[in-house]
Amino acid sequence: MSDDSVTIRLGRTLHAAARDLARMQDISLGQLLRDALAREIGRAERGARPPVRADERLVAPLRARLAPILAEAPTWTVLLHRLQREEGVTLVEAGGGLAVLSFPDRQRLCKASELGFSYARLMRRIGAPFPGHSHTWLFEKAGQGEQPKPLTRRVPRKEKEPGWSAAVTGEPLDPEAEDVILIEPD
Repeated sequence: MSDDSVTIRLGRTLHAAARDLARMQDISLGQLLRDALAREIGRAERGARPPVRADERLVAPLRARLAPILAEAPTWTVLLHRLQREEGVTLVEAGGGLAVLSFPDRQRLCKASELGFSYARLMRRIGAPFPGHSHTWLFEKAGQGEQPKPLTRRVPRKEKEPGWSAAVTGEPLDPEAEDVILIEPD
């Protein structure tokens, strides 16, 4: 088989990124492009869809807005109600996980796992599968018998007043620290 020569035009940013990636993989830029093209042709021949990934520029602010609700809501009903009422989004089944959609127009925004809240993590914390989710076996696999870890808020001393805002994490913090308030799960 003989190789045909092909010339393509790349913008500077794309060219630099491709060159750096090829260097990291210790292959030529030509080989990187041939491999990428072969993968895309293989996907098309199999009828496979490319993975749908949300733009990080959308995900980062969405994560910041939704994380407190996803981390604190004690039930799926409360979670869905707060997401819809306070943030204009909702959760729906998507394959073996959950997708975040705008509400009420239901445009897909991202996967819940892209926000740091996988379906398994939410099931373990809430203690029940998502209502109507077809993959109920995931609940047993996720270990529904585990006790949820207490959620914590790190709050600077000066903000311990009504109306303060705080970052919510799922990581255990030192409960003796002066700037930590523990929020025990219901």
